[in-house]
Amino acid sequence: MEITDAIRSRKSIRRYKPNTVPREILEEILKVAIKSPSAFNVQPWEISVVTGKVLDNIKQGNVEMQASGAAPNPDIMYKDFEGVYKQRQVACTTQLHEAMGIRREDKAARQEWNKLGLHFYDAPAAFILYADGSLDDSRLTFEIGVITQTICLAALNYGLGTCIMRQGVYYPEIVRRFTGIPKSKRIVTAITIGYPDWELKINQINTQRVPLESITAWYGFD
Repeated sequence: MEITDAIRSRKSIRRYKPNTVPREILEEILKVAIKSPSAFNVQPWEISVVTGKVLDNIKQGNVEMQASGAAPNPDIMYKDFEGVYKQRQVACTTQLHEAMGIRREDKAARQEWNKLGLHFYDAPAAFILYADGSLDDSRLTFEIGVITQTICLAALNYGLGTCIMRQGVYYPEIVRRFTGIPKSKRIVTAITIGYPDWELKINQINTQRVPLESITAWYGFD
């Protein structure tokens, strides 16, 4: 697939077929992804690839933590959105809920939707991305963001879909329990991966982008 086609066609996949993703394909994706750039080539990322019983245990552990009333405690914290960014978040959430047939007043359905996120959207495999605790937040979020995008684009070459999602690592102690990632590492995000179930409306959503002219300024082109 051409890179520009991949960028245009990539979308977040939130439901998957149960088919197993072969390890060889996951390795090929990562062999491409580790060519991602980083400042001074420090390559801060580390990746755990999880599937099978290990992923099932993490999914179940996440759900049990939420059911116990435990508040999410991710290694990397983000501020809440404000202003236009909050508006975009709400618009996206509304679009997702409408695709799932979830009414605003239906708290039970909304809770089930949140549970699905903790369950990695039932993906058959996932990447857990983390980095050494000695690194600052800006380096973690920016440079791991770079390799995250590369993973998602490379996956398209194999007919696979992905979703970048933090819900899967809301409870890092659960992830560590079943993977052995040490406390000296900070877990940044997760990427679900699998074969998309295109028949489901949730995977047919196309989110909108703001017009180019609203986010760019051009100088010296007279």
